[in-house]
Amino acid sequence: MLISQIDPELFEPAHWVGSPRTDGKAGGRGAAIFITHVGQDWVLRHYYRGGLPGKILADRYLWLGESRVRSFCEWDLLQLMHQEGLPVPQPVAGRYVRKGPAYTADLITVRLQDVMPLSVMLSLGKVGPRLWSQIGACIARFHLAGYCHADLNAHNVQISSDDSVYLLDWDRGDRRVPASWCNSNLARLHHSLNKLSAGGTLPLQDWQKVINSYMDTWQASSDKPLHL
Repeated sequence: MLISQIDPELFEPAHWVGSPRTDGKAGGRGAAIFITHVGQDWVLRHYYRGGLPGKILADRYLWLGESRVRSFCEWDLLQLMHQEGLPVPQPVAGRYVRKGPAYTADLITVRLQDVMPLSVMLSLGKVGPRLWSQIGACIARFHLAGYCHADLNAHNVQISSDDSVYLLDWDRGDRRVPASWCNSNLARLHHSLNKLSAGGTLPLQDWQKVINSYMDTWQASSDKPLHL
């Protein structure tokens, strides 16, 4: 536990006037706010819907009980992964606010220091063969443990100054037996990388580095069959 008591004001953007904000791409659909409290650097994120529902309902979710609250589900998943030593932000606190048949949600996590989205590094031409391999190995670790990311894209893959790889934004993620969803996760990331690459296609040798490292990590850690 990083804090013994949470003040509801911590979740209010108005309480953090002047604090740095992301543009909404680096950690989910809505912009996050970087905050400092009790000597700790945190990230406050308000949950927003994506796609067509987001244009109508914005940040409202249907109330289906506390066990289905988005921020609580993500907090629980992050806590499990963090305890297992997987590279994710450590959760601090989550909340929901009931509004009739709907609710809004917020999540606070520990801020990862000196990280940059893979999407930005790609645009700057700073992703080399070694880093592509580390990305593949990182994703394999999550898949081997059964963690499925609901939106694995180049914005949610974060790279630190020492080239460590982290996965952010675990909203709607879950834990399940490794199966064909592993391929779907990889395909989603590949699609994202192609969209962001010059000419609309990531060089084949770069993606092959990701896949080769993924397969090597899987085969070194599990006797479960792998089909890619």
